[in-house]
Amino acid sequence: MNAHEETVRARGHENVSAAHQSTFEVTTDDWLTPAGDCILAVEADRAPASFDPAFVAACQTTDAEIEATVTVDDREWTAIGRGDPKLTFDSDRSLVCRTSDYVDDRTVMVAASGAAVDLDRAVVTALTAGAELTLTLRVE
Repeated sequence: MNAHEETVRARGHENVSAAHQSTFEVTTDDWLTPAGDCILAVEADRAPASFDPAFVAACQTTDAEIEATVTVDDREWTAIGRGDPKLTFDSDRSLVCRTSDYVDDRTVMVAASGAAVDLDRAVVTALTAGAELTLTLRVE
């Protein structure tokens, strides 16, 4: 099977705290309240609803392995999770990677190996200062 990739570009925000212990999220919203402790970046240029149908189909199996790589400046962090037949990729607003098996229209990966709280604090500081973030999702 060929690998499929989707890339989302966004930027940090002064309220990024990356404190959430079971998820991380990137949103197309241009604002973030302090309560959004799973959100890593705002103003994303894409949302799951715009992903290629072949990518979506590849993620909709329980044996799909999905890598989510967050790149900020010269630092990279990767969480590895899996797909699920219930993934819809219907959200036109945000995407969420989850350590749990919970699925909603924003979920792009379940059983992730890490969450927002696992990010290097230097990356969080850069995001708080408005650094650019690239999220690359790859499924085999």
